[in-house]
Amino acid sequence: MLLREEVVKAQHSTQGRGGAIVQVELRDVDSGTKVNERFRTDEAVERVFAAEKTFTYLYTDDESGNIVLMEPDTYAQVDVPKHLFGDSYVYLQDDMKVSVQMYDERPMSASIPTRVTCTISEAPVHVKGASVTPQYKKAVLDNGLSIMVPGHILPGDKIIVNTTDNSYASKA
Repeated sequence: MLLREEVVKAQHSTQGRGGAIVQVELRDVDSGTKVNERFRTDEAVERVFAAEKTFTYLYTDDESGNIVLMEPDTYAQVDVPKHLFGDSYVYLQDDMKVSVQMYDERPMSASIPTRVTCTISEAPVHVKGASVTPQYKKAVLDNGLSIMVPGHILPGDKIIVNTTDNSYASKA
């Protein structure tokens, strides 16, 4: 059976006279489970090259938990396991362009744009006459995620969020 694992993290280190090793965190593409492995630097590892394709987000299938995407040119649909998106799946929006790395026509990993426009659903409103406006406050986005935003941001405002660290980037 062919294992399909993706390298998540890799760290090179030397251990005295023992020689150099590479400590690798691997993620099983099918199940999403992670495992740590050690390789000697002279050990051979088969490397495969994945093709990156752009798809359009359609919906999340609540029964299977898969993300359903569409290839823009052929309109073919593909189911991608939610775990391939990591924590960033909460940012998926209708008609969003996403990148999927494919090997043997099967998805290996998926990513969304680094900047996404979201709407503020909840945020404390500054009361006139009160002390100065707070520099940053906690706000809840339309996807349920809480982030810190500048004090002037109000419910209903559209903001741009950096999806790599869940941080406020700018007002949309």
